[in-house]
Amino acid sequence: MSARFDRLDPRYPLAAGALVALVATAGSLYLSEGMGLVPCELCWYQRVLMYPLVVVFGVALVEGRPGVYRTVLPLSTLGVAVAAYHSWLQIAAGGRCGLGGGCAAVQLRVVGLTIPNLSLIAFGLITATVTGLFVVER
Repeated sequence: MSARFDRLDPRYPLAAGALVALVATAGSLYLSEGMGLVPCELCWYQRVLMYPLVVVFGVALVEGRPGVYRTVLPLSTLGVAVAAYHSWLQIAAGGRCGLGGGCAAVQLRVVGLTIPNLSLIAFGLITATVTGLFVVER
C-alpha cells in the first residue's frame, strides 16, 4: 500500500462525501420546491438513495467512522446504476417522453448536463470517496 494512503486522514473523504451528498440533496430540493419541476419515478428512486447519505455521512464525520463505506457503498452503487439507466433513457428517447414515460423527458440542462447526469456525477463522486475510505481502513 502506498505511504500516501497511510497518512490520509479519514475526515477528509468523509467531509467530501458529506458535501457532495448535501449539495445533491439541496439541488434536488431546489429543483422541485424552488423551480416547481416534478420529479419522475426514477428521480424519486435516486432521491431515496441520496437523501439518507447526508445523515449517514454527517454522523460518520462527527463520530470519525471510516467504516461507513459499508453503509454508503450499496446506496451509492445502486444510485450510479439508476442514474446511468436514467441518463441512457434520455439519450435513447432523444429527450422526448415516448420511451419510459416522463423519465425520458429532459426538463432542464445545467452546463449541458441533464438532471440524471448530475445525479450520476454525484453518486460517482460519493462512490469514489467511500472507495478511498475502504483503502484507508485496510
